[in-house]
Amino acid sequence: MNQEKDRKYRKEHDTMGEVLVPADRYWGAQTQRSYMNFRIGTEKIPAEIIRAFAVLKKAAALANVELGMLDEERGKRIAQVCDEILDGKLDGNFPLAVWQTGSGTQSNMNVNEVIANRAAELTEGRVDFHPNNHVNCSQSSNDTFPTAMHIAALAAVEDRVLPAVKSLAETFDDLSEKYASIVKTGRTHLQDAVPLTLGQEISAWAEMLKKDGEFIAAAAEGLRELALGGTAVGTGLNAHEKFGERAAEIISELTGRRFITAPNKFHSLTSKDQIAFVHGAFRTLASDLMKIANDVRWLASGPRCGIGEITIPENEPGSSIMPGKVNPTQCEALTMVAAQVMGNDVTVGIGASQGNFQLNVFMPVIIYNFLQSAALLSDAVNSFNEHCARGIRPDEQRIAENLEKSLMLVTALNPHIGYENAAVIAKTAHREGITLREAAVRTGLLTQEEFDRYVKPEEMAGLRHGK
Repeated sequence: MNQEKDRKYRKEHDTMGEVLVPADRYWGAQTQRSYMNFRIGTEKIPAEIIRAFAVLKKAAALANVELGMLDEERGKRIAQVCDEILDGKLDGNFPLAVWQTGSGTQSNMNVNEVIANRAAELTEGRVDFHPNNHVNCSQSSNDTFPTAMHIAALAAVEDRVLPAVKSLAETFDDLSEKYASIVKTGRTHLQDAVPLTLGQEISAWAEMLKKDGEFIAAAAEGLRELALGGTAVGTGLNAHEKFGERAAEIISELTGRRFITAPNKFHSLTSKDQIAFVHGAFRTLASDLMKIANDVRWLASGPRCGIGEITIPENEPGSSIMPGKVNPTQCEALTMVAAQVMGNDVTVGIGASQGNFQLNVFMPVIIYNFLQSAALLSDAVNSFNEHCARGIRPDEQRIAENLEKSLMLVTALNPHIGYENAAVIAKTAHREGITLREAAVRTGLLTQEEFDRYVKPEEMAGLRHGK
């Protein structure tokens, strides 16, 4: 309270008049108005978007200098401030809420005002910098915010999500190979099924993740198209005709990623289909992660009264009242993340549907949810990999016991005695609490030697074929 009371302010103005702004911040009147008018929630415009804005503002300034739209001195100083933003030197100057104008106009102006005031300071007031005339030259919030979205989203996909998914897939590949010869009972409908190997079971997890990575990477190609150059409605009004193309080339150079100017700016301003498509692939990944984590905690359930065919690392005590209890906490964290991402996908999808006429007006909430999903997925997958997946081990005794008890081994008898006779053996074994072998002999359908010749779990799992 005292700090706020003692805080010093300066006057800034915009087209609506003067506003008091904290003297120790570089933002201007439009930022302050937004800060005062949208005290909603705790969610702020993500730092990744601010960094993406710094990249695109630097690229815009350099392109504008080349194209004769901006003088060299101003272009140089704008680029210099953008580098300061990227280095984190101006953190604390970007306070705006996600819950603001749906175009992100106020965040665009926040960046413009900070750059303008800091650039003027660097010249000791010798050069005037206007947030609209100079920093926002050849631009509109309507094309800069979607451009920042694509820059930040592609970075999140390539630097965070895909590496995490690849690493976990590699872990499962290693486990699949390591446990390729351990034959166990399969399960369908949560009921006993015919055998497979533990390696085969794990190979499905690995393949899911590989497919998910392919889906995400393919979908992310659309993020390479940048709206910059479309200005207000897609016509490129007040921008040089080569601005969009040149700015995209410079952004590619600055980021080390391939970007191109969107071929149809009317589309890139009003539609968020490309980013929604990528998030749809995130949802698919979340679905597979939910399935994998559930498989792992089912197979590790117990330790004495569950399935217990695998063990997972014991990372922390699991109960405040039950001594010695350990829970599958990494599975639980991963499934909660999956649920959050699925929920985020609903928000992204609804937001993407709100492209009224020439502009989508749900952009801040779309990118907030997208980047949250990317961060949660990458962090949770890495955590699950490090603290759970790499430590998965088989309990071979339990696996052998369960395999021996499985009634579905009877399926191997179908070609020899027929489905209905095999069912008689299975039902007899289950009803009388005896083994399949004993039931086969008791029913008179097979001798013990015939049963052992036909029922070979390793062959049922395909091992004789090298699978």
